[in-house]
Amino acid sequence: MPTRLPGTPYAIIPRNLQDSGFSRYNDLMIMTIPTTKKREVIDLTDILAEQVRGKSGHMYLFVQHTTAAVTTADLDPGTDQDLLDALRGMLPNVQWRHPHDPAHTPDHLLASIIGPGLTVTVTEGSLQLGEWQRIVLLEFNGPQQRAVDISFIGSPPPQQPFAL
Repeated sequence: MPTRLPGTPYAIIPRNLQDSGFSRYNDLMIMTIPTTKKREVIDLTDILAEQVRGKSGHMYLFVQHTTAAVTTADLDPGTDQDLLDALRGMLPNVQWRHPHDPAHTPDHLLASIIGPGLTVTVTEGSLQLGEWQRIVLLEFNGPQQRAVDISFIGSPPPQQPFAL
């Protein structure tokens, strides 16, 4: 059953994975994100920071779509639009051959250039990001309901005993 994140349109669907037996634990959840514009940058940093409280390890994000991507970015005012404009400006104005909608080809290409995945180190509940880095979803073909798999592998929380 999805859990709506307070004060946001996002939901988390937890998935429990069994312990691997090597003093590690794994968490998997799916975050659903409703986008509202054709092209937009959505900051996920604060919501993800809440999900890794008390953990150390690595968080991996994977967007389940071919017209959206995840990355890190500086989000000073206006830089979100600068990023989208720069990415779109990288693509030539040519006759695309995408069978179901040639005008929609750049959406796929931009998502492929950025990529569907991102790994972030987590230390004692803190995302290890640079001073200006934010974790963002890039939407190239909205508005849509997007799904981001979030998996975490790390050391057991301090209250769990260490065992091999």
